[in-house]
Amino acid sequence: MAVDWTERQASRLAGMKASEIRELLKVLERPEIISFAGGIPDPALFPHAEIAAAYQRVMASAQHRSMALQYSVSEGWLPLREFICEQQNQGGLGATPENVVITSGSQQGLEFIGKLLIGAGDLVAVTRPTYLGALQAFAPYEPRYVSVPVDDEGVLPGALEDAFRQNPKFFYLVPDFQNPNGITTSLARRRAVLALAERYGVPIIEDAAYTELRYDGEPLPSLMALDAERAGPGAGFRPRHVIYAGTFSKTVAPALRVGWLTGPAEVIHKVVLMKQAADLHSSTINQIVINDVVRAIWPELTARLRAAYRIRRDAMLAALNAWFPPGVRWTEPAGGLFVWLELPQDICATKLLERAIGEVNVAFVPGSAFHADRSGANTCRLAFSMVGAEAIDEGVRRLSTLLPR
Repeated sequence: MAVDWTERQASRLAGMKASEIRELLKVLERPEIISFAGGIPDPALFPHAEIAAAYQRVMASAQHRSMALQYSVSEGWLPLREFICEQQNQGGLGATPENVVITSGSQQGLEFIGKLLIGAGDLVAVTRPTYLGALQAFAPYEPRYVSVPVDDEGVLPGALEDAFRQNPKFFYLVPDFQNPNGITTSLARRRAVLALAERYGVPIIEDAAYTELRYDGEPLPSLMALDAERAGPGAGFRPRHVIYAGTFSKTVAPALRVGWLTGPAEVIHKVVLMKQAADLHSSTINQIVINDVVRAIWPELTARLRAAYRIRRDAMLAALNAWFPPGVRWTEPAGGLFVWLELPQDICATKLLERAIGEVNVAFVPGSAFHADRSGANTCRLAFSMVGAEAIDEGVRRLSTLLPR
């Protein structure tokens, strides 16, 4: 008898779906298409020379190359974890390497969070909209969602309190230049989020993928740093409510697959056990290379990225102001890689995408993909990271021709 593989699959796979963004990218190989779809870093900005030199240094030493190519500890390369602590302790965390585990990108970290905290049917609080990759990471653990609306300052405290009264397992938030809408949670709202987390005992998962890509204004303290501040002076790791997910994918190079989680030691210990079961450890040589690069050029590298992406952000906002008709609203992000559009209620962004690709050779991501409840049919995300200023203007102009005047 032939095996029916579908019948044999676990029930939790029913909630897993392909990323609409990744599926869309498969059809965007035509050179004539101007794509605002992929929110990925521009490879022209990767520190190619520094990465190559770091690999050469490792491989030139018999001792170092043997260590770099061998199995290693699941927690991650100690010097890299020390660098992460040095950076985060500027916010007063009191973190040590035992508070950090290296993951294969922050995406793996989010998947571990789902495995750690979500049981079938558990409630998870997210923003409306939220990061599609987080929904995918959590889906195998069969959560229910409560979606909390946002405005230009971030999550609405009253709506968040209503959600917290339902005792969700955690609240997932991208506070800086959120994917997909580019919104930054204001300092006042961050403090309000933490006050509610303390009142109701709800953990916060802080996804900091875009924090280094700020173009306007002064950096805001992370939720984790503010959580340490609320704890007051003391020794040891001080944050009590926040697990922090970071990544080098948007700053150094995504293919190296190096991210991390920072959190209480008892949480990190459980994640290390998951890491051992999942892939033993992230690539040792890639961790060593990342550590060499960031210790050598971190301020210079992040400044270079901010300068380049700022030009493209400005081009996107200028083009929207120049070409789009009244009745369309968009965010004006202070950083990150995305602008979020709200179209008139009677326009379906998915149908608009079909026309945009077929008629004017422009691509974007419909916004319903970023809603846990699949709402937001009239919204869409435009990513500007991979498109030059002239092409941004032309792409927005083309897209505007499909909108009613």
